[in-house]
Order: sequence, then structure tokens, then C-alpha cells
Amino acid sequence: MSRIGTVTRMQFVNRWTFVWIPLIILGSSFLVSLLVYILIPESGPKFGGGSQAPMWYMLSAGIMAMAATFPFSQAMSVTRREFYIGTLSAGAIAAAILALIVVVGGLIEEVTGGWGVNGFFFRLPWLWTAGPFVAGLFYFTVTMLLFTIGFFFATVYRRWGARGLTFGLVGFGLVLVLIIGAITRLEIWGAVAEFFLAAGVTGLTFMLLALMLIFAVAAYLPLRRSVP
Repeated sequence: MSRIGTVTRMQFVNRWTFVWIPLIILGSSFLVSLLVYILIPESGPKFGGGSQAPMWYMLSAGIMAMAATFPFSQAMSVTRREFYIGTLSAGAIAAAILALIVVVGGLIEEVTGGWGVNGFFFRLPWLWTAGPFVAGLFYFTVTMLLFTIGFFFATVYRRWGARGLTFGLVGFGLVLVLIIGAITRLEIWGAVAEFFLAAGVTGLTFMLLALMLIFAVAAYLPLRRSVP
């Protein structure tokens, strides 16, 4: 357990990767959105999706977490299992911090009427229909999903190199194309839309959580035999 904590702390040695860059992206998006809200003369509610920007950065953070620290961790005699759990823990901490900021920001927007200009950056109506806890859980889940996807493909590259990564990306793309093609062929886009609408934010959150767990488990398989 102490070595897992060591790996987590090691990931946070360079705080830019897990702390400062996500916060800078989120803060910059917020300031730009707030300026836009102020400049828009419309008196009705104004909504923006800039709060999702740090989520997409976490995709690259998952890649960097593997590339930057894995060789060093092996030199410290850390097992691959310890590196795996410690790295995912670091990603979870970063995702939880971002989710907490989003929830607090959404609550402030509710109290202040959208920062006094009726502009809502954090509190998106569709996301907050089930309350702040589910909104935070959704944000955490999507952030961790993107982090684990990046981490998964980084482990694939470490295990099988550029060729293996290329085949993996092509295979991933083919699966998506086949799914989309099957839905289109069967003409069930309406049913698919109704399914997700019926599931709501809560159901979608747990579906994405399951997908995140799949990528997290899949990332460990190539990591077991990766060369430092």
C-alpha cells in the first residue's frame, strides 16, 4: 500500500500535469465564457459548455502518466500492479478536484443568478436535473473515462509499439463504425435516443462508469508485460 501511495505522490511531483494545467484550462474557459455572457445583450439565461474542456485534457494526461513515470517507477522496483493502482488513483484525485469545483461553481451560479449576468458555465440544466451529487459524479466519471482511455492506449504503445497502437486505434475505430452502421441499418436511432433519454443523467452516468471500468481493466493487461 505504501508503494501505491508513492506512485500517486510521484505522479503529483510534476503538479502541472494533474493540477495546474487542468485548472488553468478550466479557469480560462470560465473567464472567456463570463466575458461572452456579459457582452451578450440577451436578458434570458445563457449557457456554455466550456466546463468540459479539462475533461479532454485528461485524455492526454493519461498518456503522459504512463510515458513520463513508468520507466522511473520500474527503476524504483515498483511492481506494475502498484504503478497501475497508484496512477489511476492520481487520475481519480484530479478528476475529483475538477468535479468538486464544478459542483461548487454550479451552486454559486444558483445563488448569484448566473454571476449576476444570468450566465451559467457550470450549472447546465440537463446535467443538474438529478441534483448536484449526480452532476458531480457525471463530471468525475467522464473525466476518469477519458483519462483511462489515454492510459489504455499508452500501455498498448508501451507493450506493442507504434504498430500495435496503430492496429489498436484502427480496431477501435472499426468497432465504432460497425456499431453506428448496425444502428443505421436497423433504423433504430429513434429507439436508441429514447433509451438514453429514459435513462437520464443518472443512468448515463452509471453506463459511462461501467465503460470506464472496462478501459481501466483493459489497460492493466498490456501493462503486465510492458517493457520499461
